[in-house]
Amino acid sequence: QVQLVESGGGLVQAGGSLRLSCVYSGNIFSINGMGWYRQAPGKQRELVAAITSGGSTDYRDSVKGRFTISRDNGKNTVYLQMNSLKPEDTALYYCNLRTWVRDYWGQGTQVTVSS
Repeated sequence: QVQLVESGGGLVQAGGSLRLSCVYSGNIFSINGMGWYRQAPGKQRELVAAITSGGSTDYRDSVKGRFTISRDNGKNTVYLQMNSLKPEDTALYYCNLRTWVRDYWGQGTQVTVSS
């Protein structure tokens, strides 16, 4: 059974920072990549940042230069460092793990940015 557990969300003022963590465990044969998605109320889930098994990263335009995704294979953890947070970054953030067979999702961690 594969499990993803996110942490690090919270309430922060605009301009502040948060670091999200996602610890994954279970019988995972091969990871193609991992990512962070977010979903705000009334909106569709959107990709925020992704990292491939080779370490290549990609970001949605609105977070480029502010967010950084990284991965510690030894700790089975992927991180999302979020700086210069804006109220529009407020959402439930989900960790995603992609294999050749399927995607796995965490339960999400809430990020709220006050103006």
